[in-house]
Amino acid sequence: MGKKGKRDKKGKGAEKTLAKMEKKVSRRAKKEEEDLEALIAEFQSLDAKKTQVIESSCPPPSPRLNCSFCAHPERDELILFGGEYFNGQKTYLYNELYIYHIRKNSWAKLDIPNPPPRRCAHQAAVVPTAGGQLWIFGGEFASPNGEQFYHYKDLWVLHLATKTWEQIKAPGGPSGRSGHRMVACKRQLIIFGGFHETARDFIYYNDVYTFNLDSFTWSKLAPAGMGPAPRSGCQMTPTPEGNIIIYGGYSKQRIKKDVDKGTLHTDMFLLKAEGTGKEEDRWSWSRLSPSGVKPSPRSGFAVAAAPNNRCLLFGGVQDEEEEESIEGDFFNDIYFYDIGKNRWFPAQLKGPKSERRKRRRGRQAEAEAAGGEELQLPPPQAPLEIVKEVVAEDGTVMTIKQVIPGAAEDKDRSGSEEEEEEEEEEGGALGQPVEPCPRSSAMVAVKHGVLYVYGGMFEVGDRQVTLSDLHSIDLHRMEQWKVLLEMDPKTQEWLEESESDEEEDDDVEGAEGGEEDEEESSEEESEDEEGEQQHPAVQPGEAQAQYLARTEQYWLGLARSHMGPEAKDKKVLKVAHAMAKTFYEDPIQTS
Repeated sequence: MGKKGKRDKKGKGAEKTLAKMEKKVSRRAKKEEEDLEALIAEFQSLDAKKTQVIESSCPPPSPRLNCSFCAHPERDELILFGGEYFNGQKTYLYNELYIYHIRKNSWAKLDIPNPPPRRCAHQAAVVPTAGGQLWIFGGEFASPNGEQFYHYKDLWVLHLATKTWEQIKAPGGPSGRSGHRMVACKRQLIIFGGFHETARDFIYYNDVYTFNLDSFTWSKLAPAGMGPAPRSGCQMTPTPEGNIIIYGGYSKQRIKKDVDKGTLHTDMFLLKAEGTGKEEDRWSWSRLSPSGVKPSPRSGFAVAAAPNNRCLLFGGVQDEEEEESIEGDFFNDIYFYDIGKNRWFPAQLKGPKSERRKRRRGRQAEAEAAGGEELQLPPPQAPLEIVKEVVAEDGTVMTIKQVIPGAAEDKDRSGSEEEEEEEEEEGGALGQPVEPCPRSSAMVAVKHGVLYVYGGMFEVGDRQVTLSDLHSIDLHRMEQWKVLLEMDPKTQEWLEESESDEEEDDDVEGAEGGEEDEEESSEEESEDEEGEQQHPAVQPGEAQAQYLARTEQYWLGLARSHMGPEAKDKKVLKVAHAMAKTFYEDPIQTS
């Protein structure tokens, strides 16, 4: 009784502290939000000029982060909405809607009247109702200088069959937030966590809300048990039984004035529905202790539902925070979580079929040479580490390490499977494996058992590289990545931080976003900054080496695709660095 009483008292104290902090943040945010509401209203008046639905073929979306990327519930399409782009000086917000046609490998832009305001870091979920619906909640709008934030608490639905937006106004929903997580589960939307930030304060949440898709009503849950600490950016996965799994996430605390400390969460929880009636559901938290190999601590990872009652985690970053700087280690690995077995395990690429067949034939030849004696199969290959040295013009020698995942051990196959391999394969050696370069904040979606990874970002020194490439991998076969859309270096823009306030007059244009606005803005900046480089080069040495190391596989794959599988590795490497040179001004030479 004594321990239970202490826990209850501690829990109530934490709730009071959270309530006080929320009021404090709310007061300080009010003035900021009033300023930004006027700006948002101006943008909505521009959107109101759209009076008809227009769907048109278009180039791929410009680079952006924190947009939503969902699979259409009925068609072979992926839906991208919103997002943000930062060029070193300004933040651009979007409310554009793009459709990726999977079979055609092409993009279309869909202009629909009365869309949601521009936003990023929102959440989206699709349901198969009435030809398909895309539900969107929350997110944030940032001022062009990135110092003021408006957090949305609105709920929208895109009716995919009729191509119409509708705002759903229902009382009792969550407070404004971004970085939260939302899933569709058994005719309801479930929202967990997130954060609210002002110029000086921030607060993280661990509350849970449900929105009933039949009655269009909000409910705030009060689960029993000890749940996760407040956080954002976690993994949230529904189970077939209607339960919810929470893993990881990020939060920060203020340890002293103007000093914050971030926390990478690695714990895992189950939110279980214990009731029987729709209005009488009781929920409870319990902690999970999964077996297997868990992902290393990280934030900014992407998650998606995977085949065979699994969910997956892709990429992310582990920041090493120091007094005045943050260095990040970026990832491009995949981890699976088996919901039924409560087990984590890293994904392992099997490699192209030709390579597996060569290994199999090699083992058969060895067995025959051994006179029919039983041959012990070698263990699965360990990851292959390739080390190359690159010499910059100033003589700096940079060592680049590239790790290629080992091939998984082959299983016995029937003759029919080998015949299928012969039919599908046209022969010839395949080139060096291509996979997405390490990144965080990538957008992922799964359709027909295929994982699609769009964009993301990584950092080189103080520069942020926002990606717009598109990769896919068959989660059933797990053989190799396919490059559907390469990153175009010409889409990258990075401007040095300006100490003057001359750009303040352009704030509205910067926040407005959109392709036309970006073009106008870049033209004005080029006129104002005659002779200055819009794409300043990183300094030779460590920062440049980091950039090359993180994009090594990308440029090698791009060069290989242009030169063909027969090209020699040394020549491919030289061409790869020539391509990379177009992205950064510093010339690069290979040894």
